[in-house]
Amino acid sequence: MVWSQTKPNEEGITRRLTAPRRLIVDLLHFAKRVPSIPVERTMHLGPLFVERQGLANRPGWNTVFLKAFALAAVEFPELRTSYLPCPYNRLFEHPCSVASLAIERMVEGDPAILFMKIWCPEGMALWQIEEKVLEAKTRPIEAFSHFRLALGISRFPQVIRRLVWWLTLEWSGKWRARKFGTFGLSSFGALGAESLHPISPLTATLTFGPISPEGTVRVRIVFDHRVCDGAQIARALARIEEHLLTTIRKEIAELDFGGMTQLAGKDVPPNTGKSTQVGFYHEQARRKFMA
Repeated sequence: MVWSQTKPNEEGITRRLTAPRRLIVDLLHFAKRVPSIPVERTMHLGPLFVERQGLANRPGWNTVFLKAFALAAVEFPELRTSYLPCPYNRLFEHPCSVASLAIERMVEGDPAILFMKIWCPEGMALWQIEEKVLEAKTRPIEAFSHFRLALGISRFPQVIRRLVWWLTLEWSGKWRARKFGTFGLSSFGALGAESLHPISPLTATLTFGPISPEGTVRVRIVFDHRVCDGAQIARALARIEEHLLTTIRKEIAELDFGGMTQLAGKDVPPNTGKSTQVGFYHEQARRKFMA
């Protein structure tokens, strides 16, 4: 591990904060200003667990939960609504979800947490989301503009960094979603642990713990109480579980993730029914949002 050593002495070593550490420090500075409340639901995902286990190349659980949350946000707009305090207190409803997924990477020899953005995941196929996640974990960091921007800003003096964060998070709903996302997802379930109350400057952060062989898992949403109330989040969690056991399970059963690489860049065969309407609507919303 490479550390920036500045003042060794008999009592210890003083180290400068690296750019990734300053990124987390700034995030926590603004996150602690959000009155966040956790709401938890124990989900029983046995049928989905079995369906996923049968795949040679399985989609990650982060991918699965990310899309389920985005689908629920179509019906629960509070999950894609932001509280903006400047220049006056107001709520801004985003046209579609933008996921901010925590990714662990090595930066200059040190482990770092970076946040990849996925626009309108509710209108994407699982394999498309999974490929984006795999790219963010494996491709050079320089290949991603949002990684470069985050690390670049973190190298500025604190007063400049905090001004940029403040303007982006608290003034403009559109820029807030573009640079930070509308909801976050962070989980240590794959490591056999779970976070009880992750804090974030975003309206909602989804986290989940280890998934038992029976498919039982504790799923938690930490939400901004200024935007909505706990009862709405509890209903959204129930809807997420429904999507996992129906929409997501069906998609996993029908798609061959073994051919994910060959499918890259090709059109997904059109679905039928409500999923088609949701995908069409959010493709239009995504184009308008990114304009």
